[in-house]
Amino acid sequence: MKRITSVLGNTNALSSVMAVLLGLLAGLIILLFTNPVQAFGAFGSILSGGFINLRSMGNVLYYATPIILTGLSVGVAGKTGLFNIGASGQFIVGAYVAIFIGVRFTFLPGALHWIVALLGAMLAGALWGAIPGILKAWRNIHEVIACIMTNYIAMYLVNFMIIRTVYYPDHNMTLPVASSATLPKAGLDSIFQTSGRPSSVNIGFFIAIVACILMYVIMEKTKTGYELKACGFNRDAAKYAGINEKRGIMQSMATAGALAGLGGALLYLAGSGNGITVVDVLASEGFLGIPVALLGLNNPVGILFAGLLIAHLTVGGFQMQLYDFAPQIIEIITAVIIYFSALALLLKGFISRFLLRKRTGALSGNAGALPPSPQCIEREGGDD
Repeated sequence: MKRITSVLGNTNALSSVMAVLLGLLAGLIILLFTNPVQAFGAFGSILSGGFINLRSMGNVLYYATPIILTGLSVGVAGKTGLFNIGASGQFIVGAYVAIFIGVRFTFLPGALHWIVALLGAMLAGALWGAIPGILKAWRNIHEVIACIMTNYIAMYLVNFMIIRTVYYPDHNMTLPVASSATLPKAGLDSIFQTSGRPSSVNIGFFIAIVACILMYVIMEKTKTGYELKACGFNRDAAKYAGINEKRGIMQSMATAGALAGLGGALLYLAGSGNGITVVDVLASEGFLGIPVALLGLNNPVGILFAGLLIAHLTVGGFQMQLYDFAPQIIEIITAVIIYFSALALLLKGFISRFLLRKRTGALSGNAGALPPSPQCIEREGGDD
């Protein structure tokens, strides 16, 4: 039984890899139908991504940083049985608070300025994420409905507050933050540069790595993580075992909100000239976190690599401008890849059943025997 359980565990990475390969294959087919002459050249530029030069590699790290955090946000909630589709709202609320502190709190000295901005963004994101958590815990309102509503409320509220507090009318966006609120480069701009053109990478990427490690330790090695996952597996059973399931739900959503808010702060305090534009559009980084979490199977380490992959493909897509493809083709290919990434869990189920059938057939000497379900084997494997 232990052997079969280990086989099931090995299907995680395989299912994600298959999802990516299927997505890339679908993208190649789209390119061939659109422009067969230049299809393979454009497809090669997508695959090369950030490997073109050091500057592109640095930009991969820059683009990966916010979606790793939003992916963590979705993944942490997913571990507790919740679908945090509200990462977009939590992201933009945290981003606004970080920019507000970066613009108005100029009395803060040196590094304390950007540290306070990051902490403020996390607190704002946590409070915003706690709203659907409270509604779920105390009124049993489905978190998807609550998150959708808070997304739009956040978008309109942030637009209103920007105009009232930190508006730059000439560019229809937020004012630039003070230099003391900009995240340090730590020499990364000198490393990841090409022909004197530095990339936008900064210490935000290392903060994202620390967040991944911290969430892995909390979820896998602590009592708090065990209780949160217990609430996700079976809320009623967790309550029967003495776990405060209401507190677990609220804590999970607040943590998810803090991570998304931190992602918003890391994007807009990067010193790349980005600002929140006053438009009635939800933050795309929050929704990119969903396929990143699915591709990473809600595992913090998997989410880290999934975020790097999506950023790599994004940077590679920029090179398609050298070919005769409409700009919308890049978005279509990215969407197809994300769609197949969302099928990673389904592919995991198929692979698990196939490997189980093969393994149990070899052990019993009867390959045609119907194996037990993966869920039953996972439950029984530890006691063998």
